[in-house]
Amino acid sequence: MPGPLSGVIVLDFTQLLQGPYATQMLGDMGAEIIKIEPPGGDWMRKFALSNLYLGGESVSFLAFNRNKRSLTLNLKQPGGVEVVKRLAARADIVIENFRPGVMERLGIGYDTLAAINPRLIFCSSSGFGQTGPYVERPGQDLLVQAMTGLPYLNGRDEDVPVAVGLGIADIAAALHIVYGVLAALYSRERTGHGQRVEVCLYNSLLAFVHQELSTYLNGGGLPQRSHSGNNPAPYNGAPYGLYPTSDGYIAIAMNPVNKLAALLGLSGYEHLTSNNVLDNRDDINRALASAFCQRPTQEWLALLLAEDIWCAPVYTFADVERDPQVAANEMIVSYDHARAGTVRTLGIPVKFGGTPGAISRPAPLLGEHSAELLREFGGYSDADIQDLQAQSVIL
Repeated sequence: MPGPLSGVIVLDFTQLLQGPYATQMLGDMGAEIIKIEPPGGDWMRKFALSNLYLGGESVSFLAFNRNKRSLTLNLKQPGGVEVVKRLAARADIVIENFRPGVMERLGIGYDTLAAINPRLIFCSSSGFGQTGPYVERPGQDLLVQAMTGLPYLNGRDEDVPVAVGLGIADIAAALHIVYGVLAALYSRERTGHGQRVEVCLYNSLLAFVHQELSTYLNGGGLPQRSHSGNNPAPYNGAPYGLYPTSDGYIAIAMNPVNKLAALLGLSGYEHLTSNNVLDNRDDINRALASAFCQRPTQEWLALLLAEDIWCAPVYTFADVERDPQVAANEMIVSYDHARAGTVRTLGIPVKFGGTPGAISRPAPLLGEHSAELLREFGGYSDADIQDLQAQSVIL
């Protein structure tokens, strides 16, 4: 069965993580993703976490580029610009994450393409926005994390501010790209007109610290990280946190301190009925930690879950791989790739009863689909394609 976005054509000019992850999500839902790459390819083809390459293919590129076809295009050549204009006439969505102004300088900015196709939705994603004092600054995940206050929410009070160990700003922006273009698609169904959509890493990650920043803005004061190190959320009190057990760790969410303490065999906390005790939270957390160390994680889970305590094991990636709920949710899947072989990756997180998403294409080789895409969507003949190859417009 076709996915819910079957028939939607996306011109994808994005590289690295935020844009490719967004277009992969759209592709997972059935959209036709035309990945337009420079002759040297997406930057992520040459970068891989842990320097891991499968058959010469970057694991990072493979993670974010399934369900796409690759068209190599030299946008500095007039023929390359003409190709974009012909494809834009048929496209529904353009997504780009160049620095602000690059698409305009190339001659394929929003005004130019919207004049060709007024129904076109044109999404620009940048580091800090299309205007403002930081418009020329490099937009990279760690840099943006540093400027949102997020690192001051992690770690102990004497620690250096601690960033999140993954590209959370990129992921946040990818989600905002997807909901932005889907909202614009719905608007187009009502009005008949496309529009410009703007997303940036900075706004997207600020949205993720919405509750914490609102607490500060409304008189909650600056977040004070715990001294014990158990509590990963500075505005939260005991017993919230991660605790060592005799063989691992356990996560404890918002629970009445007196109930939890009684189950752990601790006395002196009978009066603490709150699930968010800020006074003396470090002392309480240390006492809880001493108790949790006495038994293994699974024993604590069996005891606490039976009493409706909000708790969970703290997993390594190996634990995630073995988790039966991950299997039930079909969140670890495989696809075959011409060079990388069998690629294991994450499944599609959103499930549709009538129009399910699917992995129908592996991540493409560089320029793998240039000729077929030009024939299918640009109306180019074989002779035209040979001319473009001779001009180094395509590979």
